[in-house]
Amino acid sequence: MTSRVGVGGWYRSRVVWIEVCLLAASIGVAAVVTSTTPRTDPADLRRQILARMRTTLEQADPAHHQHAGHTAPQVPAGEQAAPAVVCGVHVYGHEPTGAATLADVRTVYGFHLCGVAEQKRHWDGAVKLVGPVIMDMTTEPPGIKVVEATADVRFVDRLREMFPDKYEVLALREALPPSEMADLRRRYDAAAGL
Repeated sequence: MTSRVGVGGWYRSRVVWIEVCLLAASIGVAAVVTSTTPRTDPADLRRQILARMRTTLEQADPAHHQHAGHTAPQVPAGEQAAPAVVCGVHVYGHEPTGAATLADVRTVYGFHLCGVAEQKRHWDGAVKLVGPVIMDMTTEPPGIKVVEATADVRFVDRLREMFPDKYEVLALREALPPSEMADLRRRYDAAAGL
């Protein structure tokens, strides 16, 4: 059987030209999609993670991130709402580490220090919720896991179970950067009416 299109006439075949057009269109669509997919600057992504972490902790029931048996005060008689929870956070890192946008982040490892801002109660006397925290960003709202010791497991051992090796040393320091601590205290004083 012979073909109408010889080796020298392949360029005249409609099927070949249709395939070439489809291939070019596919390459063009892939280029447009790749170039329009928003990539977040790493510093901006870190700010977004900090804001999301802080907001999540401040809006969550304090029972979800309490430590060492501390519980947030109940609504005092005659008051309309529970006292505000004001948090400072420090992000150690996130997974996947190559995430391009906040939507790509699945897990955040960090530290939180929150104060329950009862009216006219100074920071030194406030109930505080503090410690290393892991946030599951795949749920809405994000899930909160805190490191707590049990009768059988020491705090440091539990921390090592929960945190990746690269974040353990940071998590054992338990500190906020000075700028975050200053912002926390300023926001706490405002919330407590001081």
